[in-house]
Amino acid sequence: MQKVIECVPNFSEGRDPEVIRQISAAIEAVEGISLLNVDPGASTNRTVVTFAGTPEAAVEAAFRGIQKAAELIDMRKHKGAHPRMGATDVCPFIPVSNVSWEEAIACAHQLGKRVGEELGIPVYLYEKAAKNPSRSNLSIIRSGEYEGFFEKIKEAAWKPDFGPSVFNEKSGATVIGAREFLVAYNVNLNTRAARRATSVAFDVRENGRVKTDDGTPRGKPILDASGEPERVPGMLKHVKAIGWYVEEYGFAQVSMNLTNIEETPLHAAFDACNEAASKRGLRVTGSEVVGMLPKKCLVDAGKYFLRKQQWSEGASEEELIAIAIRSMGLNELKPFDPRERIIEFKMESAGKKSLLKMNLREFCNETLSDSPAPGGGSVAALMGALGSSLGGMVANLSAGKRGWEEKLSYFSDWAVKAQQLKDELLFLVDEDTAAFNKVMDAFALPKESAEEKVARSAAIQQANKYAAEIPLRVMETSFRSYRLLAEMADQGNPASISDVGVGLLAVRACIAGAALNVRINLAGLKDEKLRSALAEQSGRITAESEAEFGKIIQIVESKIS
Repeated sequence: MQKVIECVPNFSEGRDPEVIRQISAAIEAVEGISLLNVDPGASTNRTVVTFAGTPEAAVEAAFRGIQKAAELIDMRKHKGAHPRMGATDVCPFIPVSNVSWEEAIACAHQLGKRVGEELGIPVYLYEKAAKNPSRSNLSIIRSGEYEGFFEKIKEAAWKPDFGPSVFNEKSGATVIGAREFLVAYNVNLNTRAARRATSVAFDVRENGRVKTDDGTPRGKPILDASGEPERVPGMLKHVKAIGWYVEEYGFAQVSMNLTNIEETPLHAAFDACNEAASKRGLRVTGSEVVGMLPKKCLVDAGKYFLRKQQWSEGASEEELIAIAIRSMGLNELKPFDPRERIIEFKMESAGKKSLLKMNLREFCNETLSDSPAPGGGSVAALMGALGSSLGGMVANLSAGKRGWEEKLSYFSDWAVKAQQLKDELLFLVDEDTAAFNKVMDAFALPKESAEEKVARSAAIQQANKYAAEIPLRVMETSFRSYRLLAEMADQGNPASISDVGVGLLAVRACIAGAALNVRINLAGLKDEKLRSALAEQSGRITAESEAEFGKIIQIVESKIS
């Protein structure tokens, strides 16, 4: 599946629209990058740019943005309300989907090295990317700001992680790192009283409330041995919260920052507010997300609410997201459009044309046309997706079968796995066509000079390698569907056994068809060792596919008979 990482550089210019435009354009010009938001502030004299893409593209885009900022912004003339130490003040990477912390930290280190070496800007690493734990906090690094860093950088303790140990007068210094995704989330209450909303905020936030002698906010604080007020911790970790009254809406809210959505996800914050409000005679009426968020937040929320309903979690991403929106009332204040508010969906809408956006007739028409793509590879991947979908359908039907309630968890787990297989194979439908187009692009490269011929030959070999690897991934992914189909043939609703059989045939055809595409692309590879290895993998999966198909189809045939 595609790797997506977000990057949110803060530039020390919020008043000159032309400078902001040029920095944003430099970032957006990188292939594979989606510019999600540009938010300038005049009083802070600062612009926050949000973009996302693959790790490689994000590093390149961040570098170009920092490079352009260094060219256009002169920190000797900068004044603003926000703390700052450089033209690019801070540049964090935030994993969104299928990106590990190791990869995010590597992005920060790669970017820091380039900025230090190529631009001559001192770079400090912070948060999860920090090499020195004492520098993990941004405010500690930035203490003294631009004006104070001319002397601070001379101290041994403040030698930069990358770049020169001399402060750059024009560009200042830059802090680069990797941090958790922060979600700004507000929960609506059926009260106008900010004080009551604050009570709910104190109930849920990690910092809780001060402990008093009579247990009320008006009581005398109880002090610990060091003379500091003791605190009653709140219900949720990694949550900051306050209560406020919103004039525009006419009611109060609990306003939260969720700083670790893995440990305290969106739905946990919603339910905690619901529980705390109910104990105080209040009711949660809905909620709102400020800004954008990763798809996983709403997918996980959808699964959570289905689990509470004791229903199968094996729904499509689209359905899970719709359930999450309804369950948390995200549409109460204004329409919540997933295409605009979910990072991955926003990237897709701004990205290349996708076969997956076509209806069945359009897909068949495109396949039937005189264009060579989509071709057999994309069709094979689609057949695999249909095969796993049929297995998932049987799992969902079995999960909802009356009298089989004790098997709900078993079938729900298989339905979830089916959704994952289906989504991986659908991704490969587009990726196979993209791989073919890379081969065509490589052959179209110029070949006039000796250098051009060498570059063209290398590009063709790389493109052919990728074009063989994608159908091999299709084979490997689709092969995993056999386990799903075997379980459904053996344990699933017997009324759906023919659907298992059709799923089997689709998976077998997918693997056999993808194998043909592996073979035809291997023909163009000059690396005999690689060609032999890929051919061996393809042959092994094909043989194992036939063996698995033979075993499972016997079960299907026996049950139909």
